[in-house]
Amino acid sequence: MSQKKPHKWLVLAVLCLSVFLVVVDNTIVNVALPSLSAQLNASNSALQWIVDAYSLPFAGFLLAGGGLSDRLGRKKVMQGGLVFFAIFSAMAAWSQSSTQLISMRALMGLAAAFIFPATLSILTITFTDARDRAKAYGIWGATSGLAVAFGPLTGGALIEHFWWGSVFLVNLPVVALTIVAGQLVIPESKSEFNRRFDFTGLFFGSAGITLLVLAIIEGPTWGWRSATTLSLFATAAILFTGFVLWERRRPEPLLDVRVFSKPAFSAGAVAIATSFFCLFGFIFLVTQYFQLVRGYSAFSAGAHTLPFAITSMIMTPLGALLALKIGTRTVVGSGLVIMS
Repeated sequence: MSQKKPHKWLVLAVLCLSVFLVVVDNTIVNVALPSLSAQLNASNSALQWIVDAYSLPFAGFLLAGGGLSDRLGRKKVMQGGLVFFAIFSAMAAWSQSSTQLISMRALMGLAAAFIFPATLSILTITFTDARDRAKAYGIWGATSGLAVAFGPLTGGALIEHFWWGSVFLVNLPVVALTIVAGQLVIPESKSEFNRRFDFTGLFFGSAGITLLVLAIIEGPTWGWRSATTLSLFATAAILFTGFVLWERRRPEPLLDVRVFSKPAFSAGAVAIATSFFCLFGFIFLVTQYFQLVRGYSAFSAGAHTLPFAITSMIMTPLGALLALKIGTRTVVGSGLVIMS
């Protein structure tokens, strides 16, 4: 796509709407947990899985989503993911048990895993100028951070006026708008190389990520030193080792692992992972604290995340511009220090 096309910023708007939808559903259910406990008779373990069932397939199948979008078409995969996201959202809203809701949340996470990487690929090929691309990445990142904090606020507002299923039904008009807008402004694109899909690499990578995330989620319940937790960590390590060895010998890898030999890339990946790990944990804990300990309403608990959302919205694009002026290392390092 030519950089001179006037609608590139409209493309970014659609991508940001897609990302907002995917990320906000990570946290929108947090303030609905007390209602879910009462109306679905959900146990504490079930409530935890209502939250985590979304994250597990989302993390596990990101590689698959990125690989398929490059091969089948980025717009096609993103739009298809949005369609299934809407279907599973509607089914989640009308769940009759916590088990059904957990299943639908998992399928929503799977659909999200095909939307999220496609948005980043489309952004990269749309913005070819370095400065504009930095701005676009900043806006895209700000949208992600904003969505994390706005999830509880949105969920709280809906729970105050409607029943718990509304936190899922709200996705439907947003998905419809995104699909229509995407169809109008996003051109189709795919990898220039007609490569075979790396199913073996997909197995190693997705299985490794899934087991690692599962161990982290259940570690506090099972015990960090329990045989089950340690076995999951060990199996994940074996799968990751197999993934690296397999991808290094593949002429057409699912992920070129050699990029991790670049210190700047590896450090950036660790910084992003650390930031979002802390961010999602903070939002989950603080919303539960406000509701269960301080006795705040769902909306009030969500509203207390608003200062973070506003700060994130302002500082994320500003950080991208500062990185161009004073260097990425200084900006990222300062951000991590402030976060800690």
